Amino acid sequence: MVKSAPSPIASRKPSKVEGIKENSNFLREPVATEILQDTTHFTENAVQLLKFHGSYQQDNRDNRTKGQEKDYQFMLRTKNPGGLVPPQLYLALDKIADEYGNHTLRATTRQGFQLHGILKKNLKSAIATIVNNLGSTLGACGDINRNVMAPPAPFKNRPEYQYAWEYAQNIADLLSAQTGAYYEIWLDGEKAISAEENPEVKAARGRNGNGTIIHHNEEPIYGTHYMPRKFKICVTVPGDNSVDLYSQDLTLVVITNKKKQLEGFNIFAGGGLGRTHGKEETFARLADQIGYVAKDDVYDIVKAIVATQRDYGDRTDRRHARLKYLINDWGVDKFRTQVEEYFGKPVEAFKPLPEFKFHDFLGWNEQGDGKLFLGISIDNGRIKDEGSFQLKTALREIVKQFNLHIRLTPNHNLIFYDIEPDSKEAIQDILSRHGVGDDPSKIEPLVRYAMACPALPTCGLAITESERAIPGILERIRALLDKLGLQKEHFVTRMTGCPNGCARPYLAELGFVGSAPESYQLWLGGSANQTRLAQPYIDKLHHNDLESFLEPIFVYFKKSRKSKEKFGDFCDRVGFDAIREFAATYEPQTANGANKSRHRVNLKEEIYSKLKEVAESQGKPMTQLVTEALEAYFQNLS
Repeated sequence: MVKSAPSPIASRKPSKVEGIKENSNFLREPVATEILQDTTHFTENAVQLLKFHGSYQQDNRDNRTKGQEKDYQFMLRTKNPGGLVPPQLYLALDKIADEYGNHTLRATTRQGFQLHGILKKNLKSAIATIVNNLGSTLGACGDINRNVMAPPAPFKNRPEYQYAWEYAQNIADLLSAQTGAYYEIWLDGEKAISAEENPEVKAARGRNGNGTIIHHNEEPIYGTHYMPRKFKICVTVPGDNSVDLYSQDLTLVVITNKKKQLEGFNIFAGGGLGRTHGKEETFARLADQIGYVAKDDVYDIVKAIVATQRDYGDRTDRRHARLKYLINDWGVDKFRTQVEEYFGKPVEAFKPLPEFKFHDFLGWNEQGDGKLFLGISIDNGRIKDEGSFQLKTALREIVKQFNLHIRLTPNHNLIFYDIEPDSKEAIQDILSRHGVGDDPSKIEPLVRYAMACPALPTCGLAITESERAIPGILERIRALLDKLGLQKEHFVTRMTGCPNGCARPYLAELGFVGSAPESYQLWLGGSANQTRLAQPYIDKLHHNDLESFLEPIFVYFKKSRKSKEKFGDFCDRVGFDAIREFAATYEPQTANGANKSRHRVNLKEEIYSKLKEVAESQGKPMTQLVTEALEAYFQNLS
């Protein structure tokens, strides 16, 4: 087990962000003051608080000009529990993207939407429009509970899926920020009309338990300082891992009786994927089994787990602030004991579960009540019009004509549901006219199961490309697989432009994690169902070396796999030492089957980087430089 070992928390000062939250008057200042100022951007203190309101200040690095101000713009993220997007909200977001944004919508890997390219002067109008059309951005970012995920499939004949939707919404409401700052700043104090809150949820929020509530506080659950870092929750059903349940801070699994009535929930906690290159004390981690609670206790156990992280999470080092580090440092037993203290009674034993499998729910499907649902694949979540491919126009036309609700999926796709069977042909016609397919069997499998984060040019954390790079990377991988006689093979590929892991690459069979410009850390060995953590295989792979690096790994897979064994399972079974040993002696073959006169030699990262730098400066191939250097070395020996 990885051990994180910071100095004792009690002896260290809280991080700067803790002070910003404490002095903000519950997320009001300085955002409330600065939104009124005629400037292109916010100060750093306001930027930290702006996240709680659902926005990140960004700089379009493609438009940077030396000596001039950054190209400031804002990303807005919506919070949609269970991925629910009503038709009215979708049409409003589509319009905002055109009026204020960059003419695209971005479905996220947490079942929300992102709008990019919004200017500061338009931020208030954009947020007000979202709220007035049944949406919200509050808590989509920041040190707070984020969007609560759930399987997007609208099965009406499988009650467990309906329970997952219901409790995803209720838990999102339970843990929603109670500060009035959001409506004061963005809607001039007018709270939008919304559905009446579940009385059970409202009562649970105010119920003290054993220290879960902070009395006489505008934020009874979060208090003045909110959470140490972001907190991610999902609700799923037995066997359905469309939500990447092991990556969440808290996962609830619906448990029903033989009559399909809700009885309670299994609890997982302590998952999380964000890490930092070169900081071994930061790591990706899978959630642990904690126990089981009856349905009547679910809100109290959620509050108990949140309170444990709130009160004991590390507020001194933001790299060590997630729940995964608390559980890793304490161990599951100590964590469970503390949760039980807040909960007021023991947690019951974990109930048996079937194997979890990944589902993407694409294509046309029966939803169990005579109606249909349609899952539409969206490459990297980007809804746009480009040439003859008019996805944005097609979706808008379908929503306007049929008034359909949407569920966004955890793999940044989209589902229309409650479709009358006699509307199927008309919807297919709209999609066809705009160059959009509805048959998932026609999607290249590598593309279908791939994900990438937005990365450059707007994400401030991005080290290298991701969304813009992955289409070309997948084409090259497919060409290599075809060349090696692996035409029928595919696997889960995920890419991020930095190690924070927003597209969850650490659970992929083949994960690319940005580590330098045009270079990636390569992770191997995750499972096709995202139930096993991948491991880092190489720290820096330049994209130009992709084929030569992957070829021996794929050849070894072809030669030594078991029957029907998946690529990730193979890498995990044989281990990296065996893969490296095979690669070190591998000789690529030419088209006619003859071995090339080529050998592989491993270099230290710093030597490789220096070699690449010199080769580029001299305009020579790296192989030529190495050959010249070795020839000179051997001459000196003689």
